[in-house]
Amino acid sequence: MNVERPDAARLLELTDALADLLTDTVDGGASVGFLAPLNHADAVAWWTQRCEAVAAGRLVVWTAYEERGRVLGTVSLALPADKPNSAHRAELVKLMVHRTARGKGLGRRLLTVAGEAAAADGITLLHLDTETGSPAEHLYRTSGWTEVGAIPDYAANPAGVLRPTTIYYKRLRATRH
Repeated sequence: MNVERPDAARLLELTDALADLLTDTVDGGASVGFLAPLNHADAVAWWTQRCEAVAAGRLVVWTAYEERGRVLGTVSLALPADKPNSAHRAELVKLMVHRTARGKGLGRRLLTVAGEAAAADGITLLHLDTETGSPAEHLYRTSGWTEVGAIPDYAANPAGVLRPTTIYYKRLRATRH
């Protein structure tokens, strides 16, 4: 499994494969901001919009792919580039692992890659939110994330049912001097 940090041009090349991953994730019931069914064209459009944020330095994306080139996972860091008092933190967003690749350590590897890169860039605090009771909560807890609390009826899951979300954070030791 290879993991890369694509620039905006490379991300644009990957939009079709990332759209496949996104639709699989939503079809699998993961609450990543979309309702099911998510059509491929809408998923491509969403990923295409991310390219601008990557080019502007507001978003960093990693993709994990197998030797044949199929994208099996992704994770991103949203950087608060317009807030000088927030340069030390980032939000971990859109951790996705294809259903065929789950349970093999890919989600944990993507978390590690994002965390190490964030620390290397001087980030000392990460935060995220995830659907309360989702399988992702176990991953975050066992990866050193600390639960802050839950917000009721925060977002609809892919089936359209309002669900609570749990907020987590993780302190990092910056490695940039």
